[in-house]
Amino acid sequence: MEALHGIQGDSLLEQATPRYRVRAKRELTAMYTKMNMNDLYEMFEELDDLNEGEGGTQFLQKRVTQKRESKKREMEAKLFLRAQDVSKEFKFTYKAARFEEWWLLDSLGSFYEHKWISDVMRRVKGGKEASVYLCQPGAEVDAPLLAAKVYRPRSLRNLKNDQQYRVGRVDLDEDGTALWKEADVNAIAKRTSYGEEVRHQSWISYEYVTLENLFEAGADVPKPYAKEKNAILMEFIGDAGTAAPPLSRISLERDEVKPLFDKVIHNIDIMLSKDRIHGDLSAYNILYWDGEIKLIDFPQVVLPESNPASWGIFQRDVIRICQYFSAQGMRGDARKLAADLWTSHGHRVFEKVDPKYLDPEKPEDRRRWEKEK
Repeated sequence: MEALHGIQGDSLLEQATPRYRVRAKRELTAMYTKMNMNDLYEMFEELDDLNEGEGGTQFLQKRVTQKRESKKREMEAKLFLRAQDVSKEFKFTYKAARFEEWWLLDSLGSFYEHKWISDVMRRVKGGKEASVYLCQPGAEVDAPLLAAKVYRPRSLRNLKNDQQYRVGRVDLDEDGTALWKEADVNAIAKRTSYGEEVRHQSWISYEYVTLENLFEAGADVPKPYAKEKNAILMEFIGDAGTAAPPLSRISLERDEVKPLFDKVIHNIDIMLSKDRIHGDLSAYNILYWDGEIKLIDFPQVVLPESNPASWGIFQRDVIRICQYFSAQGMRGDARKLAADLWTSHGHRVFEKVDPKYLDPEKPEDRRRWEKEK
């Protein structure tokens, strides 16, 4: 990687004299430390324009105002300063865009330092919340290939849409333990920029802790290896040339339908035994490879006893699964199946009641309202 990789030819640092560069770097470093999440969002405007096609990554053309171009130059200088130390050792095969390269260096640098990975080979899945990269294992991991799920700070923009899943969940820190610092708890409650970062960290921690617990329980999930502040390292499903496709893209052979359906239901049952509901389960986040399946994407897991909407969310998961297998030729009563699974773990089936039908003078109605609101 060139020393000034990512900095345009007419940028501040390249034009500056050696003496001025020292001062410029000091000032830019100070600016970087004051960056808030909105600055990070701006950095990913270019990355969000990435489009994947058969010929590789392409940029969508956009008009860029003079103001935005100026801000871009400033961000480029900050990116250079942040990434230059990490990039001295960690050089990877994948040819990333400027901001994406910096984000990978920052997010995966610790995995490289601890010899969990030795190379980032290619991006296998892009998304607004996270992207998945195929990685070559390092000396400390005995696995043929690894997947690094790298979250983007831009996903914080959607946190307000995830409140239904968070109800009843205790926020977790980077180590997966419950937050105890009053400053962190208050920051989350006040929805400050720092509080949103802490909530984002909790979102990632829930995914990693859930993967660990389910893998240990024998569920069909990728084996988790490590977690850093913004990335999860796990087993890669597929081979060096092809990533496992989602079940939604697969037309099953007739003799595969029932065994795989039973396996998915068994995994749902394991999740319930661990007090977890996937929350967004469908054929789109179940991977299919060599006749086997792996369930993925767990940051939005729901706690059955703590979330008043848990039964409805669980029922939706089961119905979506049954809809896919119904299209593959299997018939069944999704709602009855959901109710049987739910009640077998001691949970109560209940439907939401319009408040107008509840009597505030009756203790049982007040309790129901408190549970459902």
